[in-house]
Amino acid sequence: MLTPSTLDAALVQWGDRLFYPANRIVRARTPRLSGVVIQERAHAIRQRIHAVVVRHAPQVMVKVTGGGRGMGAIAAHLRYISKGGRLPIEDDRGLEHEGKEALRDLVEQWRLGGSRIPEVSERREAFNIMLSMPVGTKAEVVRSAAREFAKAELSNHRYVMVLHSHQANPHVHLSVRAEGRDGQPLNPRKEDLRRWRETFAERLRGWGVEAEASSQVTRGTRHRNERVWERKTGLPRAERSAKAEALPSGMRRQALQAWAEIMRALAASPEVSDRNLAESIKQYLVRMPAVQAIVRHQARQRELPGMSRSSLTMPSQQRQGPEMER
Repeated sequence: MLTPSTLDAALVQWGDRLFYPANRIVRARTPRLSGVVIQERAHAIRQRIHAVVVRHAPQVMVKVTGGGRGMGAIAAHLRYISKGGRLPIEDDRGLEHEGKEALRDLVEQWRLGGSRIPEVSERREAFNIMLSMPVGTKAEVVRSAAREFAKAELSNHRYVMVLHSHQANPHVHLSVRAEGRDGQPLNPRKEDLRRWRETFAERLRGWGVEAEASSQVTRGTRHRNERVWERKTGLPRAERSAKAEALPSGMRRQALQAWAEIMRALAASPEVSDRNLAESIKQYLVRMPAVQAIVRHQARQRELPGMSRSSLTMPSQQRQGPEMER
């Protein structure tokens, strides 16, 4: 059995690598944090694990869908998301614009506010962002969470937002002016999108909505819709799904290692709730596509260097089985 402090330190170390990959490099085995901070972070890690493997919390979607290169493209997008002015457009001041005349006025405000935006531009003058939740989520809550997200992440920029509740999954379209109030341009990168998902999920949880922002790497999934041309090639389905059969490598293998270490730590806890959570992780891993690919490969080749079937067994069932490669 692990002591509570050792268990919490292990959860923080491996949980940070799993859920917060930007912080994955940890030099010391035990993080150099105060006991209270470690306890709080370990509790947060337990909550995230429980949300993913037990409650199967819905995943938020935050996606940059494009951007306008000039005022003509920006105006066309504003007309599209507002359905020609029929849907209210909320700006960064919280004011609503509705109707064709209000839409035209808003376009002129964007054209002349700050640096003038030409009708056609060589650079991206605005970014289009979509924030979405699955079917069943209250549309008004999605709008409220999106409003809080925008204030937290885009306060340096002019933006407008429109709620779409007429489709199956409620979502909000954000159009953000690239030029910031301080003159600095918006340039969203991969780490920004990761943070944006975390922020949106946090704001949704603040409104009482179950939401998670774990990555596909963390969940061990490979969601990619089959493209039309792939279906029409006439290739055997096995060839078209070769990527899905590929063994995990790089970040996916590191994520599996983190899951395994967390599972082992929780299984060695004196608390029944922790041991139950470890069992839930085990069942989650068994269903994970990345793990299923490993199992199929093992069935063909008996053993994969650096990982064996014993890697997926509970610590109490292990004796001298090899661990996932570090």
